Amino acid sequence: QVQLVESGGGLVQAGGSLRLSCAASGRTFSTYAVGWFRQAPGKERDFVAAISWSGGSTFYTDSAKGRFTISRDNAKNTVYLQMNSLKPEDSAVYYCAAAGALRTATAAYSYWGQGTLVTVSS
Repeated sequence: QVQLVESGGGLVQAGGSLRLSCAASGRTFSTYAVGWFRQAPGKERDFVAAISWSGGSTFYTDSAKGRFTISRDNAKNTVYLQMNSLKPEDSAVYYCAAAGALRTATAAYSYWGQGTLVTVSS
């Protein structure tokens, strides 16, 4: 079992930055790939970024490339999403999730956090 708790969301102006954290419990966390997803009101939950268990591989959706960076510290059981140059369209609830391998589909992820709200004002 892996439990995930997101933090770091908030209100920021367009062009600003936020760093989201995903803290995990469970001794096997370091064996899981972790993804970040987001869901805006009335829309589906979309993939944002993912990182392999070792941190050696990462993958981003096109809208996140060049602006967002995913990283992890397995010693701290934490995964981060650094978000720069934020835009109003980045506003959403952001979720982290754990999976057995680096994937982009929500169905591939077995464990989910409760989410953290990011609001970007124009």
